[in-house]
Amino acid sequence: MMLRKNKAGIGVLLLCVLAGQAAKAQVHEYKLDNGLRLIVKEDHRVPVVVSEVWYKIGSSYEESGRTGLSHMLEHMMFKGTATYPGNEFSRIMADNGAQENAFTSDDFTAYYQKLEKSRLEISFKLEADRMRNLKFDPQEFAKEREVVIEERRLRYDDKPTALLYETFRATAYQTSPYQNPTIGWPSDLANLQLADVRQWYQQWYAPNNAIVVVAGDVEPDAVLALAQKYFAPLSPFQIEPPRPRPEVAQHGIKRVTVKRPAKLPYLLMGYKVPVLNTAPPETQWEVYALELLAYVLDGGSSARLTRDLVRGQEIATSLNTDYSPYGRLEELFIFSGIPAQGHTVTDLEQGLRAQIKALQDTPVDAAELKRVKAQLVAAKVYEQDSLFYQAMQIGQLASVGLDWRLAEVYLQQLNALSLQQLQAVAKKYLQDEGLTVAVLEPQPLDNDTPNAAGTEIPAIETVRQEP
Repeated sequence: MMLRKNKAGIGVLLLCVLAGQAAKAQVHEYKLDNGLRLIVKEDHRVPVVVSEVWYKIGSSYEESGRTGLSHMLEHMMFKGTATYPGNEFSRIMADNGAQENAFTSDDFTAYYQKLEKSRLEISFKLEADRMRNLKFDPQEFAKEREVVIEERRLRYDDKPTALLYETFRATAYQTSPYQNPTIGWPSDLANLQLADVRQWYQQWYAPNNAIVVVAGDVEPDAVLALAQKYFAPLSPFQIEPPRPRPEVAQHGIKRVTVKRPAKLPYLLMGYKVPVLNTAPPETQWEVYALELLAYVLDGGSSARLTRDLVRGQEIATSLNTDYSPYGRLEELFIFSGIPAQGHTVTDLEQGLRAQIKALQDTPVDAAELKRVKAQLVAAKVYEQDSLFYQAMQIGQLASVGLDWRLAEVYLQQLNALSLQQLQAVAKKYLQDEGLTVAVLEPQPLDNDTPNAAGTEIPAIETVRQEP
């Protein structure tokens, strides 16, 4: 699941350090009187700008019986205001040559446009309008609810690996709201009312719960002036933080099997692990060690999982790890994969367990760790080529309550880690007490069964195609 680029050398490390220092000097943050945060990152390489509006609201804020609200509201945000009715928002953006979209996750909802730099004012004008002036037409709502229900059917109910992942999370988490799918449970979607979505909008879509991130060929003072013109007149709203719902302690392996028509079996293994938001300052190094551990296991064709289990023992056709240190709540360190022909998911689980035990018993080789760190440096340098990624990195950190400057010290934190620290987190967190195992057990396909070969795990719900 993680894209890695193979590039090594001291020169790349120096380039990254210098790039990070330059980036730090180019980021400007402001706060308007109504509470809206504005973060501007200058990048003058091309006459393009990415404008993003992040709301600190996602599916992890939702309560039982009302799942899917944040994603449903995302759909309604494209249905017009009194000033720009219907699909005028998207039409105007298209007329101005913009690419625009939105996405909802567990912890945030974001809307973005990629524009020629002189068109930034169009983005601010329209986003400010729909921040507080959205229309809620009953007919449009009824249509969009059916669209979301159909989206759920296509992306989850009819997709075995996605359904497995949904069941896996619902099993792994007992009390955390991360147990709920971003798109919502079927019964909740069927019973969702217009009044629910309107109330959700009024509760969370306000300038003092929003972060506007702009990256590109802009002058910070000019961007601030536009924000003062369009966003500053909006009134703030009293934001009540969600009630805490921490995950309870787990005391043994959880196992679940999903039987669906499919071509291939599939395995998911997830361990409960901390993130920066949940780890105390003195143990935050563990979060970075877990991140680096994921790269050791799944950092390209030379990483351990591919080297040993795909090419070496040939017990898997594909293997991945997935971990993000930037969640709002406790996360999962996930292994996923498909067993090779002639092997079972049990063989694959045993192979993965052997890899974990090797990490626990023997520190990572110094040369191996040096190579992985060099790959990380190169990957981060290449990521800066994308204005969208630069803005998204800032917005994601800020929207979950973290300092966006953490992105600037990310490589420093990883480079400071020792072989013994990686071994320590493997021993501490990759234990059966916090493990959940989910297996897709294929059932016979029939003529009416959709193609079930896909293995991607859905993480973010979108209105249209993601970039």
